[in-house]
Amino acid sequence: MEPATARSLGRNDPCHCGSGRKYKQCCLAKDEAAERLARAKAAEEAPAPEAGAATPAPTAPPRHTTTQPWKRASANTRGFQRVNATRKVGGG
Repeated sequence: MEPATARSLGRNDPCHCGSGRKYKQCCLAKDEAAERLARAKAAEEAPAPEAGAATPAPTAPPRHTTTQPWKRASANTRGFQRVNATRKVGGG
């Protein structure tokens, strides 16, 4: 099967083999197995990294700084101020 056909073929489309069944019930497992074998073969053929060459450790991106006054711990440790107002009870 051509790679262009595989990308345009959906799981619920009729199978490309002409059986009249849905692709997911007919040839999907076979095609995926063939793709896995091709990827594994390509990975084996890829050159191995040199043992002496050290790969640099990935670094974390810098943190975005924003102005968030509600997160200042010294000003307000609870996050929100507690309101001690009396509740209005009854209609009136």
